[in-house]
Amino acid sequence: MGRMAGRRVLLAVPVLAAVTFGVFAVAAASPFDPVKAYAGTAGLTASQENLDQLRANLGVDQPLVTRWWDWLTSALGGDLGDSSVMRQPVADVIGERLGWSVLLAATAFLVAVVLGTGLGVLAARRPGGLLDRCVSSAAYTLEAAPAFWLGLLAIWFFALKLDVLPAGGLTDAASDTVTFGQVATHLVLPAAVLGISQLPWFFLYVRQGVADALDEDPVRGARARGLRERTVLLGHALRSGMLPMLTLIGSRVPELITGALLVETVFSWPGIAAATVQAATSVDFPLLAALTVLATAAVVLGNLLSDLLYAIADPRVGFDG
Repeated sequence: MGRMAGRRVLLAVPVLAAVTFGVFAVAAASPFDPVKAYAGTAGLTASQENLDQLRANLGVDQPLVTRWWDWLTSALGGDLGDSSVMRQPVADVIGERLGWSVLLAATAFLVAVVLGTGLGVLAARRPGGLLDRCVSSAAYTLEAAPAFWLGLLAIWFFALKLDVLPAGGLTDAASDTVTFGQVATHLVLPAAVLGISQLPWFFLYVRQGVADALDEDPVRGARARGLRERTVLLGHALRSGMLPMLTLIGSRVPELITGALLVETVFSWPGIAAATVQAATSVDFPLLAALTVLATAAVVLGNLLSDLLYAIADPRVGFDG
């Protein structure tokens, strides 16, 4: 296990370096001017000399490779630089927002896995039954539904129509303090929307995997030995049927990140979505590169987690194979 994880980490190093260089290259080719974005309305009346000085202070007057290398060496030393659009260190920008994004993504992922697995097992028990047809139809429909559309629909129904859940934010509008109860209440809608947007893939994988496992000889043998249906279903078919679903975890991480950004924007959740949008539109090199590295690292860790879970669940798969 350690050797496989070590190899994956070593392979991730050049990937992360290439991704950061790509960010700087795309940002350099962007029509947006970071100096004008930083100066705001003051840049409209500023002299060219002042703009050139500001460009030198921000470091955007250097060649592309120089800017990228300076940022990379500083980042390896623990200095992610300063965000020009946020007017604070990049580490502080990420630190203030990352926890809320992780809370939303983790809760939504748990919702998707638990509901997807449970519904997949129930549907696989009777393929073609009423539950199977209803849930499968809903899953195929949700696959085509954008996360932001689901979010707007949830706000209209639960916040405006029924008035049972808040429409967005982290706390109540009149509150000056963040409490567990308020955070939990405001988390319900965005986490449910993000989780439901990811649920179809887990449901379909588990349903197909368990249905195939129920037709295998070991499961038939367990039934022939007189084991209870619940034991056969959960102890034999589910374990075998969930193996394909474990490989899905890593591949869903990019979609989870993208969906989280959209859901955070719709529900005004104080995560990294707003910082990502502002960094992209303002060509904030340090912040944009750090956020991209963070997202890429999450994808790499997701794929590594999938491999580890698969190897643990199926002893026939070697860690060092």
